Amino acid sequence: MSVQSSLDQQWARVRGRLKDEVGETAYRSWLKPLTVGTLDGGQIRILVPTRFMRDWIRTHYADRIRALWSGENPGVQSVEIVVAAPTRTEPAVNDAAAAPLADSAEEPVAELVIEPVPASVAGGDERADEMSAPLDPRFTFENFVVGKPNELAFAAARRVAESNAVPFNPLFLYGGVGLGKTHLMHAIAWAIRKKDPSRRVIYLSAEKFMYQFIRALRFKDTMAFKEQFRSVDVLMIDDVQFISGKDSTQEEFFHTFNALVDQNRQVIISADKSPSDLEGMEERLRSRLGWGLVADIHPTTYELRLGILQQKADRIGAKIPIKVLEFLAHKITSNVRELEGSLNRIVAHAELVGRAITLESAQDVLHDLLRASNRRVTIEEIQKKVAEHFNIRLADMSSARRARAVARPRQVAMYLAKQLTQRSLPEIGRKFGDRDHTTVMHAVRKVDELCGTDPAFAEDVELLRRMLEG
Repeated sequence: MSVQSSLDQQWARVRGRLKDEVGETAYRSWLKPLTVGTLDGGQIRILVPTRFMRDWIRTHYADRIRALWSGENPGVQSVEIVVAAPTRTEPAVNDAAAAPLADSAEEPVAELVIEPVPASVAGGDERADEMSAPLDPRFTFENFVVGKPNELAFAAARRVAESNAVPFNPLFLYGGVGLGKTHLMHAIAWAIRKKDPSRRVIYLSAEKFMYQFIRALRFKDTMAFKEQFRSVDVLMIDDVQFISGKDSTQEEFFHTFNALVDQNRQVIISADKSPSDLEGMEERLRSRLGWGLVADIHPTTYELRLGILQQKADRIGAKIPIKVLEFLAHKITSNVRELEGSLNRIVAHAELVGRAITLESAQDVLHDLLRASNRRVTIEEIQKKVAEHFNIRLADMSSARRARAVARPRQVAMYLAKQLTQRSLPEIGRKFGDRDHTTVMHAVRKVDELCGTDPAFAEDVELLRRMLEG
């Protein structure tokens, strides 16, 4: 057996273990396109099709690849991730092997070059502009706050917008309502138009695509419809879940999708679910949508919500106390639209009535929004929220540790349990490591004393109370 054949077999086993570890979606997006190069002096070379993938693999998978390969072959001491030199520039053909993220067992996948649109194409730029929905000037990459829940989607969107090639086709963004899918879609369109105004971009909702298709059928103008959509450089369809169950529209969308991919034109799709979870969608279409890069946007974290609020406040020039922003970031967790809307309400109220923005005024203005999330507070919730606020372990709430960094937050949690629940002192004590009721009484008195002498401490306790009770 040749050395290369042996390496190929080792790589097949390594890749199989990686697939089991990371799951089907991540495997198809990042690991399936990788091919094995040469082994030289204990260093194995792994070939990837694009610089973007190289950077991502180095950051997220290189160490694990090295560990698994060392287990297969002790002679492998390090892994080098390199971009393969392009080996072909022909337009992609209509099969999975030609897609930028498809498997290539023998040769590296090349970055594919977009062909210019012929000037003679029927329809013209004017018709494309008419078809495309208006773009919101606020929705740019510069105004998008990046955090762990959306970092993959953001990086992929930037890669698509800035590349002269088609790095993955389609780019499929999915996530819940108000998490930033439409913002990223608009940002891609703005960036592409700024970089190369000659490229024809159509951005529209799936509902409008369906409406235009039905209109074409009604007026027997389907040929113009096909030419209009299949002659663009970039087609962006938002909320594709709305064509679920619409068989004729799905059929036309499927053929439009295939025609653009075959011509190596970029397709970008968004939905509220991953392709495999889209109900009422034909299996062949779900499979097609998942061929490129599927990037999900997770629900926001507290840190991301706080960053969004801070950027929004800076953008509108509003001076808002950090405690108010922290309060909103803790309480408004449903989606970014509601979060920004709550900030707009607070600022508008302050400007219209001439009242300073405080925790109290914010709570008054948002009383209806906060009431919707009102619920009975439990001691467990109090312990978790206080532990997060003071950056200690949840287990420390019940531990025997007496260090001030642990004891003070524990006293705050006991105080809030007494203030916000109907539990008796012995019941509260039992929730804190079977402590005596006198310990709870001491904690309540101590926190009361500190609130009277330490304004910063009192503000922390008040913030926690407001976050817990809404």
